[in-house]
Amino acid sequence: MQVKSKVVVFEWDKWNLDKIYLKHGITPKEAEEVFISDDAFVTADIKHSQAEDRFIILGKTLESKNLFIVFTLRSNKTRIVSARRMHKKEVLKYDKVKKNTKI
Repeated sequence: MQVKSKVVVFEWDKWNLDKIYLKHGITPKEAEEVFISDDAFVTADIKHSQAEDRFIILGKTLESKNLFIVFTLRSNKTRIVSARRMHKKEVLKYDKVKKNTKI
């Protein structure tokens, strides 16, 4: 599913802010940029949706970094659980989906 809305309110857990940056070098600003990308795609993360519904968004930052982000929705806010660069196979899949959805 392609992302339609451009208005997103984020809620960050202090631990995840630090963990994402220290482990993957992704800043909160970069992770948030993916949500306003015209080429971002969202899918359900069924495997990790036991306690709450989780989603995956694939997209690019303003500096064209390909990111893989896991998030959940809580009280109309987007809570990022994890963010990292896409693996090579994920980039290929993302590019294929992006190409096939162009109008």
